[in-house]
Amino acid sequence: MKETTYWDRTDTLDEKLRLLDAACKGRNFRLARSLAESLKDTLRFAQQEEEGLGTPLLAAATFGPVGQLPPEWSQWARGWSYYKALALDETVGMARAGEPVELVAGFLSWQTASLARELRVARIDPNTGAPREIACQVSGEIRRGAQRLCRVIFLADSPAHLRTHYLLFYGNPDAELPAYSSDLKVTGEGYGLDIENDHYVASLSRQTGQLERLKLKREHGLELFAGGEGHGEPPGIDWAHDYVGSNNFQKFRVTLWEKCPDYEVIRGPLCVIVRRWGFPHSPVHPVFTPSRLHMFVEYRFYARAPYFMKQGSMEAVKELDITYLRDDEWVFSGYSFTDTCWMGPDGKLRIGPVDPAQQENLWAVGFFHRTSRDAFIGLFLEHEAEKLAGLKHTGAPQLHYRWHGPVWSRALFQNATLPAGAALRQKNAYLVLPFPEQGGAEMVEGFRHRLLHPLAASPGELPRAIQAAAPPGALARPGEAGDSPIDKRRIWDALRDCKDEQLYTADINVVDLGLIEDVRVRGDAVHVLMTIPHGGRSRYGYFAWGSGGNSQPVRDRLLKIPGVRQVLVERVTEPAWTSNRLTGPGRKALGL
Repeated sequence: MKETTYWDRTDTLDEKLRLLDAACKGRNFRLARSLAESLKDTLRFAQQEEEGLGTPLLAAATFGPVGQLPPEWSQWARGWSYYKALALDETVGMARAGEPVELVAGFLSWQTASLARELRVARIDPNTGAPREIACQVSGEIRRGAQRLCRVIFLADSPAHLRTHYLLFYGNPDAELPAYSSDLKVTGEGYGLDIENDHYVASLSRQTGQLERLKLKREHGLELFAGGEGHGEPPGIDWAHDYVGSNNFQKFRVTLWEKCPDYEVIRGPLCVIVRRWGFPHSPVHPVFTPSRLHMFVEYRFYARAPYFMKQGSMEAVKELDITYLRDDEWVFSGYSFTDTCWMGPDGKLRIGPVDPAQQENLWAVGFFHRTSRDAFIGLFLEHEAEKLAGLKHTGAPQLHYRWHGPVWSRALFQNATLPAGAALRQKNAYLVLPFPEQGGAEMVEGFRHRLLHPLAASPGELPRAIQAAAPPGALARPGEAGDSPIDKRRIWDALRDCKDEQLYTADINVVDLGLIEDVRVRGDAVHVLMTIPHGGRSRYGYFAWGSGGNSQPVRDRLLKIPGVRQVLVERVTEPAWTSNRLTGPGRKALGL
C-alpha cells in the first residue's frame, strides 16, 4: 500500500478497537496490551487536535492596531502590532490585591506565531493614565482553523466598587519568552512536585500526586503530615477521593494508584496546576478493576496567595451500588491544633463543635491553635450533584482520630445506587493564614466571600475618562522592538534550513515542527530554546549539533549568519510539545 494521506500513515481509533477485539478473542494478551497503549496515544492526539478551551471571553476578531492607541501608549508598546482591551469590575465592595484572574482569549492565527512568547498584559493606572506591564502566564495554547486560543492568568489589583482597565498586547515576532519574578517556586518532575510560595510549601506524593505534606511558613514552620503505614499506600494529608463498593466488600481509592493513570501539569510563575484522573484502584488491583466511577482531582497553587485550591469530580460511567463515598477528607498526625471551627449556610464562622442541626449543611471546616494561631481551614465554594438527590454537605471537624490527630471527612451518600451519568463536583479553597485572636472569624468569612465573588472580567474599551500618559521605559526588553543586534528574521529563516530527516520525504524543518520555543540574541551570541516531540527522542543534540543524516544542525547553520559568533542551544521540557505547535506549512507537510 502506498501511503499518500494522513490516515494511510497511521490507524484510526476504530481500526485499533477492531484489532484489540480480535487480539482479546484470540487470547493474544501481549498484543492486546500493546494495542491498548496505542489507543491511549491515539486519544492523546485526538485531545490535542479537538479539545476546546470554551468560548473565549475575548473574541479573535475583536482587536485594535497598537498604532491607533494614544501616542503615549503606542510608543511605549513599540514592537507589538495588536491589542485587546479588558475590563475588570469589583462588584461587592471588597478591595482586591493580587487576585488571580483567568480567562480564555482568541486570536487570528496570522497575527501571532507564539502567544507564549508574544502576549503581554498591562494595567492602565487610573490615577496617572499610564500603562504598566504586569506578570502574566499563558497556557493551553491551541490552534483551531484560523484562530489561536489560550488561557491567560494574571494577578489583579482593584479598589472596591471600581472598574479597572487592562490591555493585552500581541503580534511581535521579535518577542522573547518573558521571565517574571515570583514567590512561586517549583521543584520536581511530572506530578511529584514541591510547590512553595511566601505562605507554605506543599509536597505532592511522588507515587500518586496526592498532597502529602504541607509546611506553614511561619517562624516555627509547622509541618502538617499523616504518618504511619496508611492502608498500605503512602500516607498523605489529603485522602479523597474514594468509595466503598456494594455490600461493604472493598474500598477503591485514588491514593492506591501505583502511578497516576493520566495527568497534566502546568507550571508557571503565577500558577501551578496539577490534574490527575482515572478510576480508583482496589487493594488487590488488578484483580478488581471496575470502570464505573471516574475520578478527577485538580490542585491549583498561586503566587502570593495564602491558600490553594482543589477541584474534583466523580462521574458514574455506568450504574453502580456503593456503601459510601467521599470527596474530601483530611487527616493530620500529631496534635498541632486545639480548636475546631465551622461555617453553616449563613456564611458565619463559629468555633467549637458543629451544631447537630447543621451536620449535613457545612460550607467551611477547619482547625486552629489558640496559642500559636496556626490554622488550616477548608472553604467549600462549590458542591453540586447531577442526577442525584439529597447531596449532603458533611465533614464536621474532629480533633482526635484514632491517635492520629485532627480529621474531617465529607461522606456524601451511603447505601445508594448511582445511575449512569450521575456526577458530583466540588471546588474548595484551603486557607493557611494564622487565625487571629481578634477578628479571626471575620477574616475567614471575608476570604470565602471574596472567592465566591471574583472580579468580573468582560471585553473592554479604552478608558475615555483617563488622560493617557507615557510611562517610564518601554514594554519591550532589549531586542524585542526591531533593535536586535542580529536580525531575528534571518535567524528564523536560517532555522527553516534545519530539517528532521527522520521524516524522509516530508521535507519539514524544526520551525514548522514547532520545536523552537524561543530565540534570544545577546550581542554576537544567539540562544535557542528547543523542545522535542516526545521523550523517546531525548537526544536533542541531534538537532543542535548533528548526528547521522541530520540535514543541517542548528548550531552550524546559525554560525553561518554574518555577525553570529556563538550559538547556545538549550532543551526545555515544559510545556510539553503538542500538535498545536505545528505551523500551517508543518501540518500540510505531515498531511494533517
